[in-house]
Amino acid sequence: MAAATLEKWIDDRQASGRYTFLRSEAVEQSGLSAEAAKKAIRRMTQRGRLAKAKNYFYVIVPLEYAAAGVPPASWFIEDLMTAMKVPYYVGLLSAAAQHGASHHAPQEFQLVTDRAVRPIVVGRVSIRFFASKFVTESAIANIKTPTGAMRVSTAETTAIDLVRFCKVAGQIDNVATVIAELASSLDPKKLLAAVKLVDDMPNAQRLGYILDQVGAPKVPALLRDWIDRHSPGSVPLRSDRRGEGGTEDRRWHVLVDSPLEMET
Repeated sequence: MAAATLEKWIDDRQASGRYTFLRSEAVEQSGLSAEAAKKAIRRMTQRGRLAKAKNYFYVIVPLEYAAAGVPPASWFIEDLMTAMKVPYYVGLLSAAAQHGASHHAPQEFQLVTDRAVRPIVVGRVSIRFFASKFVTESAIANIKTPTGAMRVSTAETTAIDLVRFCKVAGQIDNVATVIAELASSLDPKKLLAAVKLVDDMPNAQRLGYILDQVGAPKVPALLRDWIDRHSPGSVPLRSDRRGEGGTEDRRWHVLVDSPLEMET
């Protein structure tokens, strides 16, 4: 009886377009006791009707996503992060895909937060978190989803983040491939603002070099002027190398020991 009661509550919730709930909501709104609701939720999770993200947070799985074990992360990420009380934005390769740069779609859903958070696996969706102290100040866009909206870094924020978090974005060659797809949507003034916010000169230099290499001549001009005013030292293009024996690109003061290898 408890399972049937909870199942009707979940069916009604899904019918109204809501695909997540807190366990406390299930108890309060279904009329079940805490223990009865807990057991019913466990049984429904075991048979795939629900997917657990946290002990207190569940995702309703519609029939068309039964094989994946959960609907796309975009359907529930806003509710999850609200429940976790953690500021966030969809970032890096996941954000790039939202902006049309899906050349290398990530196998994980990548979020930027203000603290270290352990990865979460919901069904077949892996959510990975990356910490940045600039989360609340970074430029974001509220992108509509089938269930509402989610916070996504702008193309400009995404571009500098890809260089800053280069290792988890597939290293510099993959980053350059993705930025090439983003280049046409980058606004020079907004890009400079995003770079100034993080105040990371070496990665600003690397980003400028990449933009030149991918054929975005109008985008880097403001960025180059800002960098030149700071008279930076030379940095290796690949942060995991010293750049020894490389040729210096004097526009960006970047030591290039081997050319970028971008996929087309």
